[in-house]
Amino acid sequence: MTISNISLAESRRLLRRARLNQFRQFAARFSKNSLGMVGLFIIGVLVVSALLAPLIATHDPYLPDLARRLSPPDAANWFGTDELGRDIFTRIIYGSRLTLLIVGLVVLTSAPIGLIIGAMAGTYGGWLDAVFMRITDVFLAVPKLLLALAFVAALGPGIVNAALAITLTAWPPYARLARAEALIVRDSDYVNAVRLAGGSQMRIIFRHIIPMCMSSVIVRMTLDMAGIILTAAGLGFIGLGAQPPLPEWGAMISTGRKFIFDQWWVATIPGFAIFTVSLGFNLLGDAMRDLLDPHLRRRI
Repeated sequence: MTISNISLAESRRLLRRARLNQFRQFAARFSKNSLGMVGLFIIGVLVVSALLAPLIATHDPYLPDLARRLSPPDAANWFGTDELGRDIFTRIIYGSRLTLLIVGLVVLTSAPIGLIIGAMAGTYGGWLDAVFMRITDVFLAVPKLLLALAFVAALGPGIVNAALAITLTAWPPYARLARAEALIVRDSDYVNAVRLAGGSQMRIIFRHIIPMCMSSVIVRMTLDMAGIILTAAGLGFIGLGAQPPLPEWGAMISTGRKFIFDQWWVATIPGFAIFTVSLGFNLLGDAMRDLLDPHLRRRI
């Protein structure tokens, strides 16, 4: 018993060391990707801004100051003020919280839904595969923004409903990805060995197939975040996303479009924030794909 316990503890220690070494190798390769580091820096600034918003912000994001209505950028208001005299820099900082909230809600719900549906369809096959994939095809056939508009119009405006509507449009690519992986590994030797040992289909799905999809899913999630931000901004722009006075970037562009020719900063600054964050997620996703895709990794 003592020998087995020692061997088990030693094997776990070696496994942790191997994982740590693997992470260090990945971090070393990632640090050599300059565009990936730029994307990581942008996302890091976004996260820090969201976490430290009360410390970074210079004004109250909701308190109007009509005496400084539509003031241009200056020392008091770095990015100018909006139509109610609220500081745009402060609202951009607090808006990063809403952006991360929407991205987090969508990614943490759509990816598991797609993974489970796709893994079950590829593993079981037959009529279940046909039904799940036809439903997936229906969702993929309709443009994401149009489908999100339909869902949020039915659910009602609001940031949570907008995130739920985007989730209902974002899961199909993950289902396709998981199904493709399941079709590859469902008849492999180690999966057949698990079946012979008495493992159920659900154990195979959650312990063997879904973990095989994780590297591809991480890349897909990172690349999808830019699209999620743009969709959320689009919903906010037409008034179906976050509602006033929340400092959501799309809604800020919507209110600022009336002043675009004379007070350009009201709409331009939130638009530039959306562009920068979307670019950061795309650069990070491209770097993750180059490092995690085994076919591309051989060329690096």
